[in-house]
Amino acid sequence: MGVYLDNHSTTRVDPRVVEVMLPYFTETYGNAASRSHAFGWASEAAVEDARAAIGALIGASPAEIVFTSGATESNNLALKGVAEHHGSRGRHIVTTAIEHKAVLDSCHHLERLGFEVSVVSPGGDGVVDPDAIARAITDRTILVSVMLANNEMGAIQPIEAIGRLTRERKVLFHCDAVQGIGRTAFDVERMGVDLASLSAHKIYGPKGVGALYVRRSRPRVQLIGQIDGGGHERGLRSGTLNVPAIVGFGKACGLMAEEGVAESVRVRGLRDRLLSRLRTSIEGVLVNGDLERRHPGNLNVSFAGVRSDALMGALHDVAVSSGSACTSASLEPSYVLRAMGIDEERAAGSIRFGVGRFTTEEEIEFAARRVAEEARKLRSDQA
Repeated sequence: MGVYLDNHSTTRVDPRVVEVMLPYFTETYGNAASRSHAFGWASEAAVEDARAAIGALIGASPAEIVFTSGATESNNLALKGVAEHHGSRGRHIVTTAIEHKAVLDSCHHLERLGFEVSVVSPGGDGVVDPDAIARAITDRTILVSVMLANNEMGAIQPIEAIGRLTRERKVLFHCDAVQGIGRTAFDVERMGVDLASLSAHKIYGPKGVGALYVRRSRPRVQLIGQIDGGGHERGLRSGTLNVPAIVGFGKACGLMAEEGVAESVRVRGLRDRLLSRLRTSIEGVLVNGDLERRHPGNLNVSFAGVRSDALMGALHDVAVSSGSACTSASLEPSYVLRAMGIDEERAAGSIRFGVGRFTTEEEIEFAARRVAEEARKLRSDQA
C-alpha cells in the first residue's frame, strides 16, 4: 500500500498492544460493570490497571481518568460538561483558532446556546501567546481550552504558562493533549491542567477509545455527563466499557512512558532527514511553523507553485495529507495555516508529513524522492 507518513491522522497499532488485547476478546470477556462473578471482576481489574497506566503517563491519579470513545467525545464532554455545570457562574469561554474541530465545533454549539466564545489567534510560528489568552479572560470566563500540540503543523503550545495564569484567574483549563502526549513534556499537576483529552489511536493503540482527565482536587472539577444511562464512569460517561480497547490503551501509554523520549529523538532525526532531502531535491520548499517548538514527527511544508490536492493525487504510493483527517474532504485551504497569517495560495499547497514509530530510513528516502518527482512534474505541466 506504499509508504505511510500520515501518523497524525492515526497510527499503526503496536504488535505489543495487540498481544495484550487479544485475551479480552475470547477469554477474559466479562463486562467490567458486572460485580457478581469472576468474569466481571477480571475485566474490572484490567480496566483499573489501564486507568493507572494512563494516569501515570500524564501525572494524574487513576481515579481522575474517565474512559470515552475517543478524543472527540472527550473534547465534547469537557467543554459542554463544564458549560452546563458552570453556566450560572459565567458564560464565557476562551480558545484558539487552531484547535481541532471537536473543540471549535463544540464552542459553536455553545454559542448557539447563548455562551460567548473568544478565539485567540497564534503568531506566525503557530504558537499562541499566553498574554493574548490573559487579555481574553474576563470575570465571566469559566473555561480556557488550548491544545498541547497542533495536529496540522505540530506547534507545541505554552501549556504551563497558560496553566499558571488560569490558576491565578480561577478559571478552569482544558487541554486537548491528543497529539502531544509521549512526544513532549505533559504533566497535569505541574502545568495546572484541569481537564485533558486523550486518544489511544494516536499513540499506537486501538481506535475507538479515549479518555478525559478530570481533576479531583485543588480544584475539584465538576461537570455534567453528556451520555445518560447506567451511570458508568462515576456518572460522567454511561455505556459499557470497551475492555479490550481500554487494555490496549493502557499498554500503549505504558510503552510511551518507557520509550517515548528515545523514540522522539529518533523520529525527529527522520523528520529532519526528510526535510533535508526535499530541500536538496526541489526548490521552493517552505516550512510552515517553527521547526524547533514542534511535534518531533511533524513536517508541514508548502511547495511553491504546487497545489496539495494535485500533489497528493499523484502520490499514490506515499500516504500524506494536507491537514486534519476530519477535514480531508474539504478543498478549502487549512484554517490552521490561515490563522497563522499564511496566504491562501501557500496554504493551498501545504502537505503534512507525519513520521512515526514504524517509519524507516528507507521509507524517508523513497518518500522524498517521490514527492520531489511529482512536484517537479506538476510545475512543468503548469509552465
